[in-house]
Amino acid sequence: MKEPTMNDLIDTIKKQVDFSRVGMIACHNGVARGTSRAGQPVEYLDIDVDTETWEDILQQMRAQPGIAALEAYLFTGRRLVGDDVMFIAVAGDIRENVLPVLEMTLNRLKKEAVKKQEKLL
Repeated sequence: MKEPTMNDLIDTIKKQVDFSRVGMIACHNGVARGTSRAGQPVEYLDIDVDTETWEDILQQMRAQPGIAALEAYLFTGRRLVGDDVMFIAVAGDIRENVLPVLEMTLNRLKKEAVKKQEKLL
């Protein structure tokens, strides 16, 4: 199966929503950085996911006020520096509703569902 692009997520959302209620689609494109948070060089990331937790979080975030659709994709396995890691796209009525949900979704997925291991150089 072909890995999706950010445009694929946006296209999926556009097919789901009623644009009389949607004023924006906000996106996140996480990539594998070349350094750890501590500043050490990174060779690669190994990424896995707790699928049940991932889906639970997405369902909860889709139910937030003003949200019309939310799609996310995690690239699992080995990711090299510069590779895409996670896409999130959130559609909703106004930025005051959409942007906080994008941030909450990102933070919850990374904290609760994503498991990653950096290989330092």
